[in-house]
Amino acid sequence: MATLVRTEEETLLADMARGFLDDTAPVSHLRALRDAGQTHDPALWHEMAQMGWAGVLVPESCGGSDMGHAAAGILAEAMGRTLVASPFLSSAVIAATALRQVSDSRATEALRRIAAGEATYALAVDEGRKFDPDAAQMPARRDGNSFRLSGSKTFVVDGGLADRLLVLARTENGLTLFDLPADRAGISRDKRAMIDSRDAARITFDAVEATGDDVLGSVDQAMTVLKPALEAGQAALAAEMAGLAAGAFGMTVGYLKERKQFGVLIGQFQALQHRAADLWCQTEVTASAIAHAGRMLDADPQNATLAVSLAKARATETAKQAVIEGVQMHGGIGMTDAFDMGFYMKRARVGAEWLGDYGYHAERVAALRGF
Repeated sequence: MATLVRTEEETLLADMARGFLDDTAPVSHLRALRDAGQTHDPALWHEMAQMGWAGVLVPESCGGSDMGHAAAGILAEAMGRTLVASPFLSSAVIAATALRQVSDSRATEALRRIAAGEATYALAVDEGRKFDPDAAQMPARRDGNSFRLSGSKTFVVDGGLADRLLVLARTENGLTLFDLPADRAGISRDKRAMIDSRDAARITFDAVEATGDDVLGSVDQAMTVLKPALEAGQAALAAEMAGLAAGAFGMTVGYLKERKQFGVLIGQFQALQHRAADLWCQTEVTASAIAHAGRMLDADPQNATLAVSLAKARATETAKQAVIEGVQMHGGIGMTDAFDMGFYMKRARVGAEWLGDYGYHAERVAALRGF
């Protein structure tokens, strides 16, 4: 079994990422974006790309750093601590992994543009209230040598800002994944900020033409390309949520060390100490599950499903516990907008639903374990 202890290189990457984001994108940066009515900071993403983060999963031959999924998780965890709003998961993780499954010049150029920070992607999969790619029904009907896509996709994270869309549609004998420019005729985007102040959109397709060149992979074989991309995204999202939990925990512990009640620091109350200790234990176990998922995706991606779903399920519950405890231990002020804990709670809620909620991943774990 691979060790779950970070290597020296991974520790250096984590320290570098945290130092950079603490300086350039603390939680106050997200607050400023929200107050300005913005859902992302293009300049920050450009700087991340220059540091090689946008190419973390892009081959070196395409201009990427190709550091692997464990490294992508480390970067995502650092972003979660300060609630960074960026297209990292959608573009650098999900889209890059999907494009790596295809060997052609178009995919190579797309990977190069992602690594350079020149292209951003969004994944258009969901059609109902819950994540269920296999149940996608939006049709892509044959029209001569092309297809016509009609229907809508909901909860498209980064869908308002993305240059390109990975669209899952049902063709004659299965599901097909299309790589389309977001400004193609017939595509309309209802942009909206989510409760966590990040970008999302509802996207409508009105007889949108897609040629064979727009198919990513093979017709009727979407999951060959999409499954690895989804699992990469789920693992990185779990890491982001673990970072979120750690950030909320650190804020809560800091408050316990400074807030007094009846002349006594509330951090000295045994009941609160026990709750804080339990939360710390949960964050450590979750961190191990996430490290294992990253290792599996790097070493044995064909058999990583169990590790990935376990990580996402655990991260969802740990983030939920962290923000609930944070709000409660802050007392009434924890619910006010003047304190940052509310930002963590909102991000945890969105992260819980994106790419499969706790129930979805718990069912996958149970099925894979034979329960």
